[in-house]
Amino acid sequence: MTETVLLRSAILGASAGARSMTPLAKLALRKRGWIRVAAGAAALGEMVFDKSRKAPSRLKPAPLGGRVVLGAVAGATFARRRGAAMVGPAIVAGLTAAAASYAGARWRAYAVEHDFAFPGAVAEDAAAIALAWSSFRD
Repeated sequence: MTETVLLRSAILGASAGARSMTPLAKLALRKRGWIRVAAGAAALGEMVFDKSRKAPSRLKPAPLGGRVVLGAVAGATFARRRGAAMVGPAIVAGLTAAAASYAGARWRAYAVEHDFAFPGAVAEDAAAIALAWSSFRD
């Protein structure tokens, strides 16, 4: 069970590296009321803002730190729901979020260089959603 929890936490971390709120929105689907709505709205808002010219680089300290922390929170939350220890999955998810942030930045730079910036950003949205969705079923 531990390997599965670690792997699935890493997948959630990769999703957070692409879009920090997406794995938390997936985790919030089990909740009712304002938590579910707030997490979904934050994930959607992040996807919209990501395409803005005002969006900062994900590799700056604050955005990168946020992705790492939110990835770690997603990993720990997932582990807790599975009755597993939370520290290992949190570390794995946080590290994976950092790695995915760098990979996503490279992907976006490539997309810009080859004149498909917007489709590249939408493809990254889709990857973040697919990763979060495939990490587990409720």
